[in-house]
Amino acid sequence: MKKIIACFVAFVVFSGGLIAQEKLTYQKPPTEILNLVDAPLAPTVLIDSKGENVVLLYRDAFKSIAELSEPELRLGGLRINPKTNIGSRTNYYKNIKVKKASDKEATQVSGLPATPRLSNFSISPNEKMVACLNTTSEGAEVWILDIENATVKKLTPASVNANLRSAITWFGDNNAILVKMLPSNRKELINTAEAIPEGPTVSTSDGQKAQNRTYQDLLKNPNDEANFEQLALSEIKKVSIGGNITDFLPAAMYRSIRFSPDGNYILISRIERPFSYIVPYYRFPFKEIVYDKMGKELMVFNDVPLNEVQPKGFMATRTGKRSTGWRSDKPATLYWAQALDKGDPENKVDHRDAVYQVAAPFTGEAQLLLKTVQRFSGINWGNESIAIAYDRWWNTRNTKTYIFNPSNTSIAPKVISDRNYQDRYSDPGDFVTKRNEFGRYVLDMNKNLAYLMGDGYTENGQFPFIDSYDLKTGKTSRIYQSKYTDKLENLNSAIDMKQGKILVRIESKSEYPNFYFRNIYKKDKLTPVTSFENPFKSLADVHKEVISYKRDDGLDLEGTLYLPVGYDKANKEKMPMILWAYPREYKDKSSASQSTSNPNEFIYPYWGSPIYWVTQGYVVLDDAAFPIVGEGDEEPNDSFRAQLVGNAKAAIDAVDKLGYIDRNRVAVGGHSYGAFMVANLLSHSELFAAGIARSGAYNRTLTPFGFQSEQRSYWDSPETYYTMSPFMHADKMKTPLLLVHGEADNNSGTYPLQSERYFNALKGLGAPARLVMLPKESHGYRAKESILHLLWEQDVWLDEHVKNKKTIVTKDQLKR
Repeated sequence: MKKIIACFVAFVVFSGGLIAQEKLTYQKPPTEILNLVDAPLAPTVLIDSKGENVVLLYRDAFKSIAELSEPELRLGGLRINPKTNIGSRTNYYKNIKVKKASDKEATQVSGLPATPRLSNFSISPNEKMVACLNTTSEGAEVWILDIENATVKKLTPASVNANLRSAITWFGDNNAILVKMLPSNRKELINTAEAIPEGPTVSTSDGQKAQNRTYQDLLKNPNDEANFEQLALSEIKKVSIGGNITDFLPAAMYRSIRFSPDGNYILISRIERPFSYIVPYYRFPFKEIVYDKMGKELMVFNDVPLNEVQPKGFMATRTGKRSTGWRSDKPATLYWAQALDKGDPENKVDHRDAVYQVAAPFTGEAQLLLKTVQRFSGINWGNESIAIAYDRWWNTRNTKTYIFNPSNTSIAPKVISDRNYQDRYSDPGDFVTKRNEFGRYVLDMNKNLAYLMGDGYTENGQFPFIDSYDLKTGKTSRIYQSKYTDKLENLNSAIDMKQGKILVRIESKSEYPNFYFRNIYKKDKLTPVTSFENPFKSLADVHKEVISYKRDDGLDLEGTLYLPVGYDKANKEKMPMILWAYPREYKDKSSASQSTSNPNEFIYPYWGSPIYWVTQGYVVLDDAAFPIVGEGDEEPNDSFRAQLVGNAKAAIDAVDKLGYIDRNRVAVGGHSYGAFMVANLLSHSELFAAGIARSGAYNRTLTPFGFQSEQRSYWDSPETYYTMSPFMHADKMKTPLLLVHGEADNNSGTYPLQSERYFNALKGLGAPARLVMLPKESHGYRAKESILHLLWEQDVWLDEHVKNKKTIVTKDQLKR
């Protein structure tokens, strides 16, 4: 009787031929799924560099729809609450506890506000205090946590301006912070809905190619410009830890504030006009200005114009100084990169970038440190004579690592690693760093030895490791490698390499991830730091394994297989299955075929996960490998559709061969580019009973200057855009498709319009489809009401079109 009622409800709800729209309140999924959603979220863990003190930050897993309905302005790529002057989508924490790393129990912090909404945590240089913001109905305040005494106190009124982030910056002496605060004379914001236009909005093209991605939340008119400026303006105040507030810098549109390691200078980034209607705020004009610690302007170090026009390609960049930063091993030395190819990947040059430095007082001639063959991507500073630099090139997926002497540029930089960064098996790991006398992170070295910490992916499984690296000879030696085959050990950071003290996180399928100190020089020496319980105990006995299989062309693939709760493997009843995936592009088959899934990862059903449905009798193949490979001159997307279908068929064949599923009752699901995958699979194959596509883009002509990993424009390769666009092939869609989209999606390219127009096409052509638009939601969904309704929609859709799919038996099947 229960099943009959459920089917009747599904028929009434989803019979789209009866009515065009439905008025629905928020619904809830079955109890088994609801209980998993309601499980408490473990706290965020902050541990100081010495491994002594632990701060635990608690928050709810979801926001409420009421929170998402608070005022919001979308300007210049930002989403701002104009009343509280902080990001409108900020995650807020509601409680803090502290403990010594060696203690079992944590101490409740006293003095918290009545209804805490805490964010923007900033640890003091001596790691004894944490400053943060508390957002009230009137605005954001600065509060400060004394870790040792487990107390907090309020430092400022609710007048902090966090609209451009970086609202809190510590002085090096730990006695004060710089805070962005609202100007006393800030103008009233313009109500753009009621404002009477003074004229049309006009944009011009002067003949230069401005081939930009399809950014969202951009400025649209002079009223938006005026509002953006007022929301970006802040005064910088000096606030002592005792609460004394003094003026530091007058009102301007300040972005970042960065002290030199010795604390004597400050590099401040300031947005300037003119603004743009086609790029976000971080490409507006800005100046980088050096001040002394008293707030006296010393020089304009960098003056960057509006960056609307840039060469085509992922490796294109602007000319002039970029990636400016302080050398972490020097008291006050600035470094930066500059393009040697005019920022254009099409220009053929021996070196793409050069890296320079200049020491305080920054008036001397810039010193060339090194040139990189590819686009510069960062530096690990060591000491006077040793630093490690990195570059990368998207088109070839190549990255190079250089060792160089920053004090003697006559010694040519040496390439110590030259590899495909998608090749996880050959990844040597990241250099271990430690805090120096300035509180900045530099290479952790013991004479000629540095250290590398890696994820340890191999053909036989994942075994994270620590190597020593001889900086003179380039030889590595293995110091430690995890031996777990029934657990996953992640190496988090080195607390003390000399003593062998490493912060690790250990988990298994049913053991919640917890932190430990491991002594790598003493066998099996583990000291627990946290002891979080598994909040998803109903999934503890679920069978989970990583299965391996081959595509028709021989490419090795894998996926994480979950069997339904209580499934009897001996009898092998054929169950419905959900396949969930996300396509990824590669330039070589070797990297695409590598195994990077670990069966020992904790079973964690986050809001977008298909794992919930193991409680409803479904087999789940999650994170199924969907590589799209293009070797040599061939681009991955040249054969996108064929490879997509090949991946899907291989996955279904593999699980079917194991005897677990009815291959006529298989659903496919995906989010974002995964949704794009779903629509293509349903249009160009008959492998699936139904699909779920969330927050996707379906018409690539609406993203004409590139999308995902596609660098070519529509005009470069119109056949690629046409072939890959499900909208263009809507007439081929015959399989039931559930489309879900956030009404406020701000992801580049995935406008809500994409789902709306695609649904209109499907409906016009008679395809079975349902469109669910979630109010107030962005690209990822945040409100609990939305999440529960999403899970309900997916559950009913799967029940109707997959689990209870009507099977049509052919004459040939009857004969058999």
